[in-house]
Amino acid sequence: MEEIKNKVKESGLIQMDLADFKPTTEIVEIDLASQLWQGLVLKEKDFRNWIQTEDWSKYSKKAIYIHCSADAIVPTWAFMLVASALVGIATTIVVGNKLDLEKQLIAENIQALDLEDYQEKRVIIKGCSDISCPEFAMVTLLNRLQPVVLSIMYGEPCSTVPVYKRKK
Repeated sequence: MEEIKNKVKESGLIQMDLADFKPTTEIVEIDLASQLWQGLVLKEKDFRNWIQTEDWSKYSKKAIYIHCSADAIVPTWAFMLVASALVGIATTIVVGNKLDLEKQLIAENIQALDLEDYQEKRVIIKGCSDISCPEFAMVTLLNRLQPVVLSIMYGEPCSTVPVYKRKK
């Protein structure tokens, strides 16, 4: 009986799963709505007191997104004060929603790739992955890899869609 060969492995194709770039850091929300006076406005003195008395250590080594769920105008400096209190404590801080933070973390994970491993290689980006905003992750990964790889395909080794091929 003839030995079964793994033609995909022998082809030198590198398969990449977007799930490998999924954030692993705990994600935490800070909603400034709880700091609004009568749910309408932010009083600077009260807000600064909250900044001074809040136990920021509970956010240690966590990824934080800051937002206000109430329909209120929150001054820009309020977000800056919260972020300033978290610098050096939290791993990542963004103003926006959870998806904004997840995109930031995915981009950071992709940016950390060692491009030497992909130099002059053919890459397949796996199509089905459990990740927030796969389109964002795919384009970010494509932007990172395209300058160094020979080709990028989308899908599975048995059924790929060519996305990029370096011109000779």
